[in-house]
Amino acid sequence: MSDRTHESKAPAITLGFWIIKILATTLGETAGDTLSMSLGLGYLVSTGVFLAVLLVLVTVQVRAAHFRPALYWATIIASTTAGTTLADFATRSLGIGYAGGSALLLALVAGSLAAWHRTTGSVSVTRLVEPRAEWFYWLTISLSQTLGTALGDWTADSNGLGYLGGAVLFSIALAGIALLYAATSANRAALFWAAFILTRPLGATVGDYLDKPLAKGGLDFSRPLASAVLLVAIVMLVAVLPQRAKTAVTPG
Repeated sequence: MSDRTHESKAPAITLGFWIIKILATTLGETAGDTLSMSLGLGYLVSTGVFLAVLLVLVTVQVRAAHFRPALYWATIIASTTAGTTLADFATRSLGIGYAGGSALLLALVAGSLAAWHRTTGSVSVTRLVEPRAEWFYWLTISLSQTLGTALGDWTADSNGLGYLGGAVLFSIALAGIALLYAATSANRAALFWAAFILTRPLGATVGDYLDKPLAKGGLDFSRPLASAVLLVAIVMLVAVLPQRAKTAVTPG
């Protein structure tokens, strides 16, 4: 039987995709902190709010017949804001610390990928054409966003690098992954997920740099204002940059 070509429910992985993803993760940090800290709702309540929004958006995304850029990126933003408050709740309120939280979340991401591969035979984002794969995709994304938050906080707060130092470190790591992609035949799915995870701590450290007090090495910008500016930038880029669906090929 011949292979069949489908339209994936995820966008093509382009430079524009990564730019919007980094802005979305930065927004996740500032928006998550706005609800939990600036508005005083705390980590647990804020996590509940963001997880409820995320669940609704993922459900709509899975049921959608085609790739919809606005819906896709709204779901990404929901996952990264939920990841911010959930990671803060785990590492701070539960007291397991950044190292313990990062290790736990890394195990959960690995477990999600393993279960996804065992169930569907692939973890490639080019094959999001069935609900099972989509649910695993969004579960892995949400866990990776949470892991990235913990990694960013651990690097900036516990290892003495500060927010800018952490941002530089993760930028270098992402450049290394880009080099591997361009110069080697390393597994593309593995490189994608490594980059996807590392963009989150990059966004977390940049977001913290924008809104943390001057005494803690930040710029002390208003969290709601920074979130609004980032959201406008994302909306503009989604509207301007090409947002084509990834082509998926499955056995016919």
